[in-house]
Amino acid sequence: MRKNFPIIVILITLSVVGILFIQLSWINNALKLKHEEFQREVANALKETREKVQSKFIYNTKLIFLDEESKQFHLKNNFTVESGGFTKDEISDIISRELAANNIKLPFEFCITNIFKNTIFQSDGFKVGDEQSANKIELSPEDSYMSHETLYLSIHEDKNLIIREMAWMIAASIVFTTIIILAFALTVRTLFSQKKISEIKSDFINNMTHELKTPLATISLAIDALTNEKVIHDPLKIKYYSSMIKEENKRMNQQVEKILQAARLEKEEIKLNIQQLNVHTIINKVSDNLSLQIKDRMGTLILNLNATNPILFADEVHFSNIIFNLLDNAIKYSDKTPLIEVETTSLNNSTLSIKIKDNGIGMDKETQSQIFEKFYRAHTGDIHNVKGFGLGLSYVKAIIEAHEGKIKVDSILGKGSTFTILFPTDLKPTN
Repeated sequence: MRKNFPIIVILITLSVVGILFIQLSWINNALKLKHEEFQREVANALKETREKVQSKFIYNTKLIFLDEESKQFHLKNNFTVESGGFTKDEISDIISRELAANNIKLPFEFCITNIFKNTIFQSDGFKVGDEQSANKIELSPEDSYMSHETLYLSIHEDKNLIIREMAWMIAASIVFTTIIILAFALTVRTLFSQKKISEIKSDFINNMTHELKTPLATISLAIDALTNEKVIHDPLKIKYYSSMIKEENKRMNQQVEKILQAARLEKEEIKLNIQQLNVHTIINKVSDNLSLQIKDRMGTLILNLNATNPILFADEVHFSNIIFNLLDNAIKYSDKTPLIEVETTSLNNSTLSIKIKDNGIGMDKETQSQIFEKFYRAHTGDIHNVKGFGLGLSYVKAIIEAHEGKIKVDSILGKGSTFTILFPTDLKPTN
């Protein structure tokens, strides 16, 4: 998975980039084709305008001396639009009709010039220099003599017209491209999620193996000792090794119960036995149970139980486990003499705050964002110096939320952590 994962992501990324490139190229080519089609329609309109104008030409003839030796004369047309009886409005009407016939309904300006580039007709909006960018066509017949007129047609092309005409195609392209991108993002996210689950699974199996290996080894040694001839006749040693087996068996049962408890939490099968309890009493009781561990580390536990209303409606067992887990973590994740402070405060008539502060190893921002996830444990290299499955804090958060409370953590790497719990004091037992 680790080897294939980067390759899969790269291949999918290249595919999506390729699809986007093809889509953009297609849209760009489609816009070019539409523009070329528009230009052809304009050219057709100009040709048809010329035909309409020429159909109304009144031809004048003149004798033109062509060859002095043969003394031959030929008749040639000599015609201008102005002398043909056209007016500016008539020319404008003809152009307008021919543009409409070619599906062009945009504003336009025009100008007609003679062979000397002098203006014959010009619309009001046609400006000097517009002929440089305007479409043009010769109006005079090919056999016209000394009367070459040019029609310049400037169309105020709407730059968004082509886009509007292709709106549904572009919209469909954008929609399908967006779907592809979202599918790609979902796929990559799923891959990352699967990768993370795979890593969590491996870590969990390693942790579980380590946690169960020690008690199993102890039980095995104790059983071997009980079969020893020197021990089998000594009641005190039999009692000692039997109690050791019992304690290690109890320890394994606790580990298995943690896993089962996590599964029940995920399925929301745990039911709370809500009853009235005194938070200060629970904290003192848990502190007494952990006093030997703190004393063994030569640590200090400070209790600042200042809440004016320490009464909660909660499940006593689960609430005790919350305090125990947080204090136990404060002890375990301390690389020096533990200094732990528990503070309770009544924020208002309906909220109780419990803060548990330590001077342990602390956490970085990434760890803080994931610390309450099931099976998550902060990476400490290959050294397995802190026991557990990574279930404690996920259990704590689930139970707190089941009591309609909230928990947050503030931590600085190397300086310690502070867990803050907010409990509603007006939660009542439900029948």
